[in-house]
Amino acid sequence: QVQFVESGGGLVQPGGSLRLSCAFSRRDFRIYTMGWYRQAPGKQRELVANITAGRSTNYADSVKGRFTISRDNAKNTLYLQMNNLKPDDAAVYYCNTAPSPRNSWGQGTQVTVSS
Repeated sequence: QVQFVESGGGLVQPGGSLRLSCAFSRRDFRIYTMGWYRQAPGKQRELVANITAGRSTNYADSVKGRFTISRDNAKNTLYLQMNNLKPDDAAVYYCNTAPSPRNSWGQGTQVTVSS
């Protein structure tokens, strides 16, 4: 069954911002490290940010200083604030447990960065 529902993507100009949200359906995900992944056309899915249950965070070098991951366990929701977006950030973004994702993925949310 679907356990993750991502939203918040869209079309933005270079330098713009977006805030992604991910609702996860299982309360026990609150104790898991959660992550945002992305997959661009022709490329492998990559982990761009993760956050532990204790809210320690890690970022891929390509997004460090521009993206901020956060979580609201009371709402079973994961967020990704993306600032200063670049064309290379364009991809479908997914959330899942990290660093080992579950086999079930949500539909993702498309981020397009273009002028």
